[in-house]
Amino acid sequence: MSNKGSKESGKSREWFEALVIAALVATVLRLFVVESYRIPTGSMERTLLAGDFLFVNKYVYGPKVPFTGIRLPKIHDVQRGDIIVFKFPKDRSLNYIKRCVALPGDQLEIRKRQLFINGEAARLPKDAQFIGGEMPAGVPDYQIFPSLSDFNKDNYGPVMVPRKGDVVKLNAATFPLYRDLIADEGHEVGMLGGRVYIDGMSQATYTVGRNYYFAMGDNRDNSLDSRYWGFLPESDVVGQALMVYWSWDPDLSLLTDPVGKIASIRWGRTGLVVH
Repeated sequence: MSNKGSKESGKSREWFEALVIAALVATVLRLFVVESYRIPTGSMERTLLAGDFLFVNKYVYGPKVPFTGIRLPKIHDVQRGDIIVFKFPKDRSLNYIKRCVALPGDQLEIRKRQLFINGEAARLPKDAQFIGGEMPAGVPDYQIFPSLSDFNKDNYGPVMVPRKGDVVKLNAATFPLYRDLIADEGHEVGMLGGRVYIDGMSQATYTVGRNYYFAMGDNRDNSLDSRYWGFLPESDVVGQALMVYWSWDPDLSLLTDPVGKIASIRWGRTGLVVH
């Protein structure tokens, strides 16, 4: 083989090795540090818009090791007000994004659209909005969690957000509140004759095995959030929304407008820090 052929072969191998290393680094960064996420719906409007593309910080809450329940060390816990990306507890093939409004052990209540945490009024996020009519207290919405309650989207609770180690009472009244939680923690649960059965045994209490959060969309009247599907397990949290790196309006054409700009691109949102 000529020297020229050897040099070309060596350069090809160097390029291949560089590409493999780059792919491995990108994979590690995506799995454990930062990942891209697209906003699919208007549930966080006007804070985040459908068509926003975000960087999500996975490292801050401790990234999960794929195919295991192991989490790496975290920088800090989820805090009230954080905008978080998480696996939707009812279908973990889907990612959702909402704002965490209550932490494990918090008491949450909504009265006439005003959110209260531990008895204190919580400030509405800067760009949050209501786009529908207000529902009066005592008028139940049967889509709301838990079932058979008289809660609705504007008057909700009070409920305690479960915390690991909490011992909760089980009876006919609390069964709808804790049924899915107990099942998701790996138990068979049911009710017969007014008594709650876990793994075939009658139980009057249950010790919560995980921490949970309560998440809501900033577009309060157009958000499928914890008011509808319940508590968010800490194990489903993926990361914290960091910044918008690209945004386009999915309702507009990709064709250019009369002055030569691509009409659908929201240039002003590029680099927007999420808070």
